[in-house]
Amino acid sequence: MAYKIQESDIDLLRDAGVSEDDIKHCVKVAEKALEVAGRPGAKVDMELVGRGALFHDLGKSKTHEIEHGRVGAELGIRYGLPPQVIDVMEKHIRGGLTKEEAKELGLPVKDYTLRTLEEKIVIYADRLVDIITDGIVVIRDEKEAEKRFEEILRTYPKYGKNDLTLNRYLGYHREIQALINVQ
Repeated sequence: MAYKIQESDIDLLRDAGVSEDDIKHCVKVAEKALEVAGRPGAKVDMELVGRGALFHDLGKSKTHEIEHGRVGAELGIRYGLPPQVIDVMEKHIRGGLTKEEAKELGLPVKDYTLRTLEEKIVIYADRLVDIITDGIVVIRDEKEAEKRFEEILRTYPKYGKNDLTLNRYLGYHREIQALINVQ
C-alpha cells in the first residue's frame, strides 16, 4: 500500500509544540523509512512505517531527555494515535531497551524490545538520518551511509551509544539489508 506523509500529521507535531528543527528531522526520518520500506523484499505496513517515523520524536515537544519516548507515547494516546504508532514512539529509545536497561536509565521498567519489521525500519532510518545530517561523518550520499553503517557505528560512539545498543542497531541493519537485497 502506498503511503504519503500527511500535512495534518505535521500540523499535529506543530500543535504539540515540536520545534521546526525536530519536525524537519521527523519528516526526514519518515521519508527515509518509507524509502527503505518501499524497496523490494520489505513487505510492511507503509502507513505504520511513515506515521511511526513521523511521530517517533513527538515527546521532544516536552523534553529532549531519554524519557522523550515515554512522554511521546503519553501524548500520542491523548492525540488518539493508533497503538502501533504509539509503540514505535515509546520503544525507539536506543533501538528498544530490555527491562534491565530501562531500569538503569530510570524509565518505567518494562520490555521495550522491537518486535516488528516496521519498528526496526523506523529506528534504522532514524540512525541513518542522524549519520546523514549531523555532519560528523563525511559521506558523499545516503547510500554511502548504509554501506558504511557498521563502520560508522563502531567508530563514533554517539551513534552506537554502548555495546548493547550498538549490537541492536547492527542487527537491524543486517536484517533489513538482507531483506531488501534479495532479488
